[in-house]
Amino acid sequence: MPMAKSYRDGHEYGEVNGNDDDEEDHSLLELSSVGVGRSPRASRPLGGLALASTSAFAVGASSRYRWGIGLSLLLLVGIFHLGRQKGQDGDVENKHKNAKKLKTGLFTLELLQATREEATKIITLLDDYYFGKDQAKRMLMDPWIGVWDFDAPEILNATNVTETEIAIRERAAKLVDTMARALVTDDQKTFLMGGIGSSVMAGHDNCHYDSYQTQMERLWAPVWKAAGMDFVFQNAGEGGGCGDSHHNQHFCVKQNISPDVDIVHYSWTYFEVGQGHVQHEDLVRWTQMLPKQPLVHVYITGDQEGPDHPYSQLTQHYAKYALNSFYMHQGFVNGGHDYDSEKNDPDNPFDRFGWGYVGDGYHNTTRYGELEDEARKNSLGVVMRNWHPGPMGFQLTSDAFTYVYTHALLKALDLIEKDINDGNDPRDTWSASKRKYLVKGDLPEPMYCDPEYCVVDEPPECLNYELPTFGKWGARVEDPDGDLNPYAGQLQNWTVWHAENDLWYMVAGGDISFFQDREDKENCRHLDACGGISAQVIDDGMVVFRLPKMEVGLVIICGFGADKFINNTFTEISYNTVPLDQAEMEFGFPNGKCVRVLKRFPTSGRESETPTGHAYLAVKVVSDMPEKITISHVITL
Repeated sequence: MPMAKSYRDGHEYGEVNGNDDDEEDHSLLELSSVGVGRSPRASRPLGGLALASTSAFAVGASSRYRWGIGLSLLLLVGIFHLGRQKGQDGDVENKHKNAKKLKTGLFTLELLQATREEATKIITLLDDYYFGKDQAKRMLMDPWIGVWDFDAPEILNATNVTETEIAIRERAAKLVDTMARALVTDDQKTFLMGGIGSSVMAGHDNCHYDSYQTQMERLWAPVWKAAGMDFVFQNAGEGGGCGDSHHNQHFCVKQNISPDVDIVHYSWTYFEVGQGHVQHEDLVRWTQMLPKQPLVHVYITGDQEGPDHPYSQLTQHYAKYALNSFYMHQGFVNGGHDYDSEKNDPDNPFDRFGWGYVGDGYHNTTRYGELEDEARKNSLGVVMRNWHPGPMGFQLTSDAFTYVYTHALLKALDLIEKDINDGNDPRDTWSASKRKYLVKGDLPEPMYCDPEYCVVDEPPECLNYELPTFGKWGARVEDPDGDLNPYAGQLQNWTVWHAENDLWYMVAGGDISFFQDREDKENCRHLDACGGISAQVIDDGMVVFRLPKMEVGLVIICGFGADKFINNTFTEISYNTVPLDQAEMEFGFPNGKCVRVLKRFPTSGRESETPTGHAYLAVKVVSDMPEKITISHVITL
């Protein structure tokens, strides 16, 4: 991609026209010269002195007069040039003053040009790596369920375009808007992405260093460094061993990752089996209620769905919010390699997407694997470890997200630069403070999600004891002796714990062998671990949760031994000090480790009252249990 010309190249700020100035100087010098052939204008009165050639005195003193006139003219020329130079100096000084007064914020033209240079390097790198612009587009930009086109013409008359064309334009505009606001907002120092999902998101069966998020951090960070910012990808992926799924974890987007993220990634590809449309719609609606209204991008390891699939329908319905899904396997197929012939070869059939196979048909290892020793190089060339992608699969994924986002960023740079060149402060257009505040009524009618829970002005809150979490917790355990604790003085001895996974938890054997004696072996450690707050005997008493502000009154408890929360004599659950009827609770909502304690706010009785301004949920052990009971999540809405 050719680089746009800098406004500091040549004399783009206004070059003085030498020819015009030379002509002006020459005409003035002609007035001061004497001799035959002068212009008739030279005989006109000049400075009050007249040329009288008819008198004897004039004839006798002609030499003196000519010298006097010449000196006078030279003096005038000098005064003119002195004034002109002062004017030019004043113009230059004013230009510097105006440049200083130009309100571009911290994201200056110098940073803009540096950012464009680094972004262009990445596009060039990926175009070359994937054998040209056309194939790079097929492999990195086309495997999305919704079309990306950052050069689509502006829609001036909606009556002459299709809904698909409008969606393409709106989808690109949202992503470009996200980039532009991050760049020009003075108090934003980090472009922040966050991923929620299962073991694919976590990067299991690889070193954490080789997950797509970490690869993306290394690839894209130089662009944001050039902009004077950092790039961070919070990976809150968690394996299925804790009993979670997309059904319950998507409620925790505000705690699992920071509520200040710019982009949310989501991946439960093997849990959903193409049936995660309710959660996708929940999430895209909830995230628009977060401060930066982050877009949601879904990572799926398989092939694209058809146009009638719910994922496709949602992508069209929420194009204005840039909901979209990337399909990894589709990206490899789009490159044109004949995988079917290899699998059907009668003499030597093989499947490049089989477990542990090295090479994707285009390259035999990742870019950063080229300089490694043979064992590490081969490990980095694995497309699929098993059902989890290997480093090669993750590299394509990282490249696809980076390629699309960098194209959007380059478009944002063009728009910011135009604002500056037009004499506008780009912060007036793109600063985060200028982002339109959204409420639930601004979003379209839901297609699949439950309106009671997805048409809301605030996203759900969550207290998640599992790891990792990067955001803001909702419910909190009340101080047992706190003045506001309605159960102060009663036993409250539940214990918080986390699984102590070792360094090599969910790391492939080949990677363990390579890294075990290296100083950088911590790069392999995965972040996820189960956790909770537990009790077993009467002496453990109760745990009291102060609940956050709620809009609906939905309260969910998830944990191990969740069946012991209801229909038993082991526990008692109270809301605002009133024991709740276990028969009215719903086990298995939203998944098998959870219980829906309240569907919505109580409308009568003491349980509907909050005299302290807070609602409280208490879980009490009323008889000894053969096994521990653990709460991993408290979800509220």
